[in-house]
Amino acid sequence: MTKESTAHLVKMINQIAANCPFQGDPAAVTKATAAHIHKFWSHSMKEDIVDYLEAGGEGLSPAAVEAIRALEADLRPTR
Repeated sequence: MTKESTAHLVKMINQIAANCPFQGDPAAVTKATAAHIHKFWSHSMKEDIVDYLEAGGEGLSPAAVEAIRALEADLRPTR
């Protein structure tokens, strides 16, 4: 994954989390953000963002981190 594509994924997931209509409820933000990513992102994009978080996740918002962790549980249930 290139640095530019990583930056784009980080920007997108942060925006999705920030624009979630459930801002007063962190669990709902996590669930809605993860559901959006699950539905609209390709498998490779999901894998790339999980890998990015595992490598440190610089620049990810706390809400994005939680959503990625939720995705990771679905993508990699044996880890």
